[in-house]
Amino acid sequence: MNEFQFGDKIRHILNQGLSLDSRKAARLQAARELALARRRPEPVGVVASAGVWAGNMVGDFGGWTGLSLRLLAPIAMLLIGFGAIYTWQQNQRAAEVEEIDAQLLTGDLPIDAYLDRGFQNYLKTRAAEE
Repeated sequence: MNEFQFGDKIRHILNQGLSLDSRKAARLQAARELALARRRPEPVGVVASAGVWAGNMVGDFGGWTGLSLRLLAPIAMLLIGFGAIYTWQQNQRAAEVEEIDAQLLTGDLPIDAYLDRGFQNYLKTRAAEE
């Protein structure tokens, strides 16, 4: 008979409500309180419990594998983020160039006027005045 079967039999007998003398009842109560005291988990601080929670959520990776995963995952996310920002900026610059080209091609002035240095100086002084 193992511990679980023995404990189950005792629980069953106690649930039947045997009439015990006060000495045996006191011993059983003391044994029960001792067992419960040993079974209760010790209180854990907030910081330690947060660490345990995070370890359970992510999983405990030990050794070099865990270190490399903890180090490489944020670096990979940063590189992906930087790549996305760079691509977005390049698309914005291309859109600006396209807008300028469209304005040049649909404007009243011929393209050769924009190549003239004097006209460029005129545009700069006009923009400064406005």
